[in-house]
Amino acid sequence: MVSEKIRDQFIESNLPLVHSLCKRFVGRGIEYDDLYQAGCVGLVKAADGFDEDRGLCFSTYAVPVILGEIRRMFRDGGAVKVSRSLKELSLKVARVKSTLELKLSREPTVSELAAELGVAPEEIVEAQSAAQPTVSLTYESEDGVCEIDISVSGPEELLTNKLLLERAFKHLSDTEQQIIRLRYFEYLTQNETASLLGMSQVQVSRAEKKILLKLRSAIGSVA
Repeated sequence: MVSEKIRDQFIESNLPLVHSLCKRFVGRGIEYDDLYQAGCVGLVKAADGFDEDRGLCFSTYAVPVILGEIRRMFRDGGAVKVSRSLKELSLKVARVKSTLELKLSREPTVSELAAELGVAPEEIVEAQSAAQPTVSLTYESEDGVCEIDISVSGPEELLTNKLLLERAFKHLSDTEQQIIRLRYFEYLTQNETASLLGMSQVQVSRAEKKILLKLRSAIGSVA
């Protein structure tokens, strides 16, 4: 069981991802703070539902979940609708998931669902997110209506993290830097990244794991 402190730190470290996704929807009729709150709900859902054993990096899993919450806000306001294809896929996922659970005697992984339906793992995550109920950041208590506090990194901390990452990047080759940029800053899938770099998806997946370990080690040595 992950401690509450570690969970909160993990969520906080990924708040920049929420900001980057919210910027896509600026100027569409909803205040940025509301977009950010919806994105944070998605981030919390993603953090609580993420299973690294399923073969996805966290950003690949989290982006569709965060976008799902933001789009749900528009959908509820009538500005943006969940596509028919996504609704149909969510129904297919539910049926196939039940079938595989009986067959495997366990909950199927995202990769297994994707293989069964012939779609990308990211599409499975987004379809599952579209079918999930919303989570409120407010709740009733004996003291009345309370809000769940999601801390935001201050500018000093964000600057420190940026400097550490820039120093750590110096330990990576040009190809390794490209992989990280495409996967974590442009949010491309492993297949898309592989296509751009002339690699296979398996090669990108293996390289990504090694690069992340190298970055963690480099950050730890300069921190």
